[in-house]
Amino acid sequence: MRKAQLVLAAALIATLFAPTRMRAQEGHTIVFFGDSLTAGYGLDAPEDDAYPALIQHKIDSEGLPWKVVNAGLSGDTTAEGLRRVDWVLRQPVDLFVLALGGNDGLRGIKPEVTESNLSAIIGRVRARYPWATIFLAGMQMPPNMGEDYTQRFAAIFPSVAKKEHVELIPFLLEGVGGIPQYNQSDGIHPNATGHALIAKMLWPILRPHLLLKNSRPE
Repeated sequence: MRKAQLVLAAALIATLFAPTRMRAQEGHTIVFFGDSLTAGYGLDAPEDDAYPALIQHKIDSEGLPWKVVNAGLSGDTTAEGLRRVDWVLRQPVDLFVLALGGNDGLRGIKPEVTESNLSAIIGRVRARYPWATIFLAGMQMPPNMGEDYTQRFAAIFPSVAKKEHVELIPFLLEGVGGIPQYNQSDGIHPNATGHALIAKMLWPILRPHLLLKNSRPE
């Protein structure tokens, strides 16, 4: 596990510190900015099987000039994401998928704090790359967190999307969360099949925007 995480970190560092070369060769950049769900925690080969890598495969199969950057970091809360987002934004970004919040919910962080942090991250992206398309991926909490908290938590994401005028992905784990055969033994992190289902769900949402960006002159 440690080796896989180090491989991911090394790949991310290499990408972030070569923005000019990547821009020239790859065209546009899509960043998945999330936590362990995005990083591919628990997978044998997250660099190949995590959902951002599978989106890259779909992009390549259509010959689109897009480079996927997996900026998922296991354990990240929205507060920790806010602290590191400027570092991630050192590279050009054309499409930014914000997939944080799950760890906030599991730690019982106040929904208004999570909402504020998500808005602040979006603000940082907009300030640096005003042309970028931004998606916010929603999350949900299991029932054992209590009915009041789960409802307030789920409401964060449509509220932020509406307020910040960004695209909403209602639930990142749609069709995967809570279904044992698509998750690892911890019941939280998707297995390789689960990640494939996430990518399958995301692709028709993201693809029209990738085509639109591709049609615009630099």
